[in-house]
Amino acid sequence: MDTLTAKSEATFAAIIDAALDMAAADGIGKLSLGELAKRTGISKSGVFSRVGSLETLQAAVLDEYDRRFARDIFLPALQQPKGLPRLMAMVSAWSRRACNEGLNNACLYSAGAFEFDDQAGPLRDRLQQGVMAWRASLRKTILQAMELGQLRPDTDAGQLVYEIYSLIVGLMHDTRFLRDEQAGRHMQRAFSRLISTYKSFNDME
Repeated sequence: MDTLTAKSEATFAAIIDAALDMAAADGIGKLSLGELAKRTGISKSGVFSRVGSLETLQAAVLDEYDRRFARDIFLPALQQPKGLPRLMAMVSAWSRRACNEGLNNACLYSAGAFEFDDQAGPLRDRLQQGVMAWRASLRKTILQAMELGQLRPDTDAGQLVYEIYSLIVGLMHDTRFLRDEQAGRHMQRAFSRLISTYKSFNDME
């Protein structure tokens, strides 16, 4: 890699980092190339030449968010055995991340869901795509647990995904809005109680 290319890639990474912080603090819909230029000390034309349109920037921010989320939540869980151990690892890491109040751990999808729930358009579609991709990963892991006999064969995978997602949304609400230091403990107890109702008899022995 030549020096010019390395510098260009480093500049692009700095722009995306700054944009991620802005999106976490103010919402993905509040991003602007002008404000991003001020934050990074790069001219507006310089920002535009690297990220293109605002829509392209928003997509790049969500792509980077997906990459970091997978790095922190999904990929470590793959080290666990398939099925219930992997599901438990995913939810545990997800809840720990949600309890961290730092901007880097703000959920762009949960915030974006409220920000764009009544608005049609490509950004809403992209937000929905990210949410559904993560739900699909949870559902796949639940189905594996059913196949392995760890969860009851009559488990409704879609229902369990909904319940897990609802617990995490509640955790983020109480952690970030109510500043409840006990929210993480409450969520873990609720999840343990929830998953116990789905475990197969053989797995509980």
